[in-house]
Amino acid sequence: MKNIKIAVGQINTVVGDLKGNSSRILSLIKEAISKDIDLIVFPELSITGYPPEDLLLKRHFIKGNIKYLKKIVHKTGNVIAIVGFVDEKKGNIYNSAAVISNKKIIYVYHKMHLPNYGVFDEKRYFSPGVNNQLIKIKDLLFAVNICEDIWVESKEHRAEDVLKKANFLVNISASPYNIDKIKERERVIGQKAKKFKIPIVYCNLIGGQDELVFDGRSALFGKDGSIIVEAKAFEEDLLIFDLCSGKETVKTKPKISLTSREEEIYSALLLGVKDYVLKNKFSKVALGLSGGIDSALVACIAKDALGRGNVLALGMPSRYSSANTQKDAEIIARNLGIKFRKVPIDNIFSSYLDTLKLHFKGVKPNIAEENIQARIRGNVLMAFSNKFGYLVLNTGNKSETSAGYCTLYGDMAGGFSVIKDVPKRLVYELAEYVNKKEGKDIIPRSVFKRAPTAELRPNQKDQDTLPPYDFLDRVIDLYVEKNKGFEDIVKKMGCKDVVKKVLNMIDSSEYKRRQAPPGVKITPMAFGKDRRMPITNKFTPC
Repeated sequence: MKNIKIAVGQINTVVGDLKGNSSRILSLIKEAISKDIDLIVFPELSITGYPPEDLLLKRHFIKGNIKYLKKIVHKTGNVIAIVGFVDEKKGNIYNSAAVISNKKIIYVYHKMHLPNYGVFDEKRYFSPGVNNQLIKIKDLLFAVNICEDIWVESKEHRAEDVLKKANFLVNISASPYNIDKIKERERVIGQKAKKFKIPIVYCNLIGGQDELVFDGRSALFGKDGSIIVEAKAFEEDLLIFDLCSGKETVKTKPKISLTSREEEIYSALLLGVKDYVLKNKFSKVALGLSGGIDSALVACIAKDALGRGNVLALGMPSRYSSANTQKDAEIIARNLGIKFRKVPIDNIFSSYLDTLKLHFKGVKPNIAEENIQARIRGNVLMAFSNKFGYLVLNTGNKSETSAGYCTLYGDMAGGFSVIKDVPKRLVYELAEYVNKKEGKDIIPRSVFKRAPTAELRPNQKDQDTLPPYDFLDRVIDLYVEKNKGFEDIVKKMGCKDVVKKVLNMIDSSEYKRRQAPPGVKITPMAFGKDRRMPITNKFTPC
């Protein structure tokens, strides 16, 4: 019995770029034909990019994606290709997979299970499919399904019957990354392979799309549920292997993608930043570099994602900025080889105070004066953005954003928030990873040892306002990530009054988060699409 040679085209699509996505698909089909591939597979909605969101409400967008599918069909010769697209039937649209052979569509599969949780909104757009069938390739029969179909136990006996008769299954996916996702995904697909005793060819998308990052890791799962061969993580890849009568024979060893949790998260942040910047037609970025741990990590990510020549760091000291933080900012920029400019803001701050002096007379200095400094820095960054075409990178972390320890139109300013979904403790871990990766202290040890501070008043420390970050991050994890209530959190953490304060800070800061720039999602419950709380809200958890 002859081998079946399979290629998995793990590609980085751009939402809405019908022409570009189709060209990439066609180039890999051409390569597959030249390598005598029998079957080539592409990710979910590979023509449109994922998720297309309300582009799906535009009829001309649907027609355009079908037009490009026809162009792919016309150029697909002696190979079977599976391509994700949007199908339209009787006024309904479907998340679909076209099975193409010899310049004909021989079958179209419609996704049956439409996810409608977290970042997914598919029931807003698509109708569910109801049928599945087997496709013959040489001496074998295979079935196709799409992403969520493999995660859900089907109640449709017809779908189950098809898998029972198949020699292998092809699943095309657009499964976004988060810290807990990889092991869960491997477990679910592995269990499905064991249940039906068939190999599963899994094709996942890679790339950054707004706040989402797709990690790839396309793979061949064996009948026993183990991964036999795997594509690269966070990179485009063409994974090629042989399959014969359901027995897997692999000519290349599995690729060891990543070695640590920190490397995995850092890689996700790199890809998210790179794709957001370049896909939105920017080439250069600017950020405020204060000498603190957050901006240091963002500078490292920007340099690794875009190259040192495309990153500008601005030091913007005020009267409260210490000599040590200013020195560390310059050292970090020098170690990274990125451009650095110092723009002191104290004269501007004095001008503000003089202008407001009459109106603030008789009222003690408070958060208003502190926030003026943050807003001046935001204005300076945006001035450089407008003058020289930089995209401003925001440097705020998830702990600060959760507690509202951030300034609207100040340190919240920016076009993209790199570590928006990264808790403070993880910021330190990633910064340690950077130094370990580089084999030297790119970020000086003094930055790690210094107590976190916004430096907006004399001797200010973050913990004047917030509980210790170790405690704060654990409360945020329980309340935001795990949706635990006040009593449950107090049982776990103690410190009833402190927990109550933190929960009130989180809930009262929703209006700020709603105005924050988008940023890379790395946790299962990121602010935005994952967690959508009403701003006007009288419910009190405490």
